[in-house]
Amino acid sequence: AIPRSLWLDKAGKQLVQWPVMEIESLRKERVTLLDKELKMDSVLEVSGVTASQADVEVSFDLKGLEKAEIMDPSWVNPQLLCSHKGASVKGSFGPFGFLVLASKHLEEQTAIFFRVFKAPKKYVVLMCSDQSRSSLSESPELDKTTYGAFLDVNPLHEKLSLRSLIDHSVVESFGGQGKVCITARAYPNMAVDNEAHLYVFNNGTQNVRISNLNAWTMGKAKII
Repeated sequence: AIPRSLWLDKAGKQLVQWPVMEIESLRKERVTLLDKELKMDSVLEVSGVTASQADVEVSFDLKGLEKAEIMDPSWVNPQLLCSHKGASVKGSFGPFGFLVLASKHLEEQTAIFFRVFKAPKKYVVLMCSDQSRSSLSESPELDKTTYGAFLDVNPLHEKLSLRSLIDHSVVESFGGQGKVCITARAYPNMAVDNEAHLYVFNNGTQNVRISNLNAWTMGKAKII
């Protein structure tokens, strides 16, 4: 795993995790995307970086949240909810986020994404890492578990931020500036090395706006 810094949030109630600053010294080529609207079924490739070894971060701005999907009170297990509502299941606001270690035609993909639900007195943000399509291999020994967590942010007043670090088979993702951290492994057959692609996508019915996106090719760490 990538070394992380740990601290309590401003309220002193939640542990925050974030890659150590030294990781940024490995950044090389940079690609930037600003103020881009993602309509329903949008899949936009982030080209110009080595997708099998990259650092990518994005902020999403959401409008019209009153149209969000209603939160069922029985949806209390985020990992189970992510399993039932994977990246291919269309919602209202979401799923939207990254497709990493993806093949050119998306036969293989690991999806890291958000969904936003409307509860009686608040909005609920779900963050998922969906490995169900991470590899065409059908080996029973291959772990394709889907992970998930609820993210404590208010999308009415805050942009949704997502950062993923991809190092070949390891994908570490941080939501809400580190309020949620999900580490997963993916073992694609096709989307390896130079055949891996990186996309930002929206599979919800509502448009979402990319405020800013930055992606870097990552160099190899030098161990002294």
